Amino acid sequence: MKSFLTIILVAGMTLTASAGKKQTSAHGYPINPVPFTSVKVTPGTFWGQRLEASRKVTIPLAFSKCEETGRYTNFSNAAQHLKDPSKVFKVEGLSFDDTDPYKTIEGASYILQTYPDKKLVQYIDSVLDVIASAQEPDGYLYTARTQNPKEPHEWAGDKRWSKEEDLSHELYNLGHMVEAAIAHFQATGSRKFLDIAIRYADCVCREVGPNPGQACVVPGHQIAEMALAKLYLVTGDKKYLDEAKFFLDYRGKTTIVHDYSQAHKPVIEQDEAVGHAVRAAYMYAGMADVAALTGDKDYIKAIDAIWDNIVSKKLYITGGIGATSNGEAFGKNYELPNMSAYCETCAAIGNVYVNYRLFLLHGDSKYYDVLERTLYNGLISGVSLEGNGFFYPNPLESMGQHQRQAWFGCACCPSNICRFIPSLPGYVYAVKDRNVYVNLFLSNKGNLSVAGKKVVLSQATEYPWNGDIVVTVDQNTAGQFAMKIRVPGWVRNQVVPSNLYQYSDNKRLGYTITVNGSVVGSMSADGYYTISRKWKKGDKVQIHFDMEARTVRANNKVEADRGMVSVERGPLVYCAEHPDNHFDIMGALLNQTPLFILGKGEIAGTPIQTLTTSAQTLNFNKQGKLEALDQTLTLIPYYAWCHRGSGKMRVWLPQDLNATNPSQPATLASQSKVTTSSEVPALSSINDRLVPKDENDRSVPYTHWWPKKACTEWLAYEFPQELTVQSATVYWFDDGPWGGCRVPKSWRILYRDAQGQWQPVSGADGYPTEKGAACTVNFNPVKTSALRLEVELPDDNAAGLFEWIVK
Repeated sequence: MKSFLTIILVAGMTLTASAGKKQTSAHGYPINPVPFTSVKVTPGTFWGQRLEASRKVTIPLAFSKCEETGRYTNFSNAAQHLKDPSKVFKVEGLSFDDTDPYKTIEGASYILQTYPDKKLVQYIDSVLDVIASAQEPDGYLYTARTQNPKEPHEWAGDKRWSKEEDLSHELYNLGHMVEAAIAHFQATGSRKFLDIAIRYADCVCREVGPNPGQACVVPGHQIAEMALAKLYLVTGDKKYLDEAKFFLDYRGKTTIVHDYSQAHKPVIEQDEAVGHAVRAAYMYAGMADVAALTGDKDYIKAIDAIWDNIVSKKLYITGGIGATSNGEAFGKNYELPNMSAYCETCAAIGNVYVNYRLFLLHGDSKYYDVLERTLYNGLISGVSLEGNGFFYPNPLESMGQHQRQAWFGCACCPSNICRFIPSLPGYVYAVKDRNVYVNLFLSNKGNLSVAGKKVVLSQATEYPWNGDIVVTVDQNTAGQFAMKIRVPGWVRNQVVPSNLYQYSDNKRLGYTITVNGSVVGSMSADGYYTISRKWKKGDKVQIHFDMEARTVRANNKVEADRGMVSVERGPLVYCAEHPDNHFDIMGALLNQTPLFILGKGEIAGTPIQTLTTSAQTLNFNKQGKLEALDQTLTLIPYYAWCHRGSGKMRVWLPQDLNATNPSQPATLASQSKVTTSSEVPALSSINDRLVPKDENDRSVPYTHWWPKKACTEWLAYEFPQELTVQSATVYWFDDGPWGGCRVPKSWRILYRDAQGQWQPVSGADGYPTEKGAACTVNFNPVKTSALRLEVELPDDNAAGLFEWIVK
């Protein structure tokens, strides 16, 4: 297999992909999706730039990381063992590392539709050769076991499926394999990967189920449910849908019975989104699949209730889901903290999956309203505009402790967004009988089948920067049909389909939709403007949505957002970030009736539109008096933050005095230079003058030494000049039981003497280790130019702290 780094992706190369060939799939959804193979996005546009970045940067990067990090080696090792059982290998990494090549192949397959590339196809084929070589004779494909069956990965268990409900991820790996194989088949017409996936799926159907002799287990990490439903659609073989339904029917009835994995009760009895947000979203997508494909009323009732719970109590304004890092999970109803918001990129992708499937089931625009909000904000924020920097969580506020990473050891988010962005063309249109749904607005050309006849539509637009869209009928052999154009909720004065958020500026936006200059059609209760006519080639539908900056208030039950507003324009949520505002944005107070001026800017070589408005900052001066200063506040689209270095950012801006947080006067700690024994994240958090309300407060930043343990680390303050100090207070960070940090085993304070040597302070009255509280030590006054905090980490965990104060 040639290294991907040696392959140049040439846009001008052509490939005759058999995407248009007939496939053995009969859609079972009430509304038929228009697949990604039928829609070509226009290059150079908002989404064209994103696809180009995926093609040129993200996908090559992901493939190269698969090479560098031994993902392919795992398959080669497994193949060697299958040929010669005496050859065994030490199994390292994570039990789901196999999915990174799968997800990257999936993204590459999607991108082939927009950018055909023969060399990319050849490279994928070479990777598939390696993957196929690791498949056992009965179809089982799980390198974490096959490399060394007697000593497999520590999460794998001593035999197949024995730890599936814990951490083996055998069925999770199957799910991603099937998703990728179907995309590859649809993009290229080749069955090479599809046949590999079918063999593994058949193995699972034989060995996992409720019958005697089968392993009666359900996926520990869901995704196989939605993947098998898709495999049923592609092959027409109902056993795959039956297996997907088995996984759901038996959830809460096997050994896994906790809400972290959504197994606390049978799925049809669930009505609240709980537990790990990614697992949950994938399961809810699978439930929506089963509901739509079987018509099962119990499933429909359950998934509708769960969706309602999310959009009315657990959805961030950015469309993100997952409030807490504890279990990467949903929080309680209305628990939506900002700085500690988890909002994992994978969870945002899962949220799109759920809403897309519910649209295919119900046909209501409200699902696309949520999908669009997630897509333009909490999802694409997860990858940089250049395509080479990633967020795992996507917080709505930062003190500078967050930064984009080039990759992660647990690479689920980069590889997941690698596969999602190129799949976007498959979300634009849908068809039911003689109804054509126009759901997303982006420049493209779509080839649709309406009543078995060809219809070609094209869109031209600068959306999301303005609300003008032209839909042109380029070809129509179907005669009369209804074009259903989604009128977004933000146009209809609805932030989300619930009372979780409301516009607070009393504006009323309008829209016009005409055909060849004439007003026709009407608005329907499902949120679509419907135009039914016998369309002719060259007919133009001209759409105009008023697009103005709006302010939004959260339901007062959302404690984190009380007294504050967020700002959005069209589908884009905006934020304030440090490079654009040369003052402390955390102390900013928005005017009661703010006026916004639209401007232009550029971030990472990509054009954006900015918003500016008048505001004030509240600061305590050196005398401790509160001052108000007039400022001009600049806002950028949320998805574009953290491209210009780490620093302060916030989405929710105070508008009421009781929500303000005036900038605090400088302290000895905040004026000191911080040095460390080793590199730690968010170092600025220890002297930012923010302390936690209690041990569970994650609204203020913290630093930590994870994954280190059983060692001694230190932090030091270098004072501006020699001073006398006599006390130190530390607020310890402890994220047990889920996380890896605990209060320290012990700690002490040292000072630097006149000879430059570190000496322990004398007369210390104790070194308390209460988590999240003020742990103060008083000692004999000492004159020094530097103080050191020395920390002995626990034997089995790391340690961390919110704040270190010296006096």
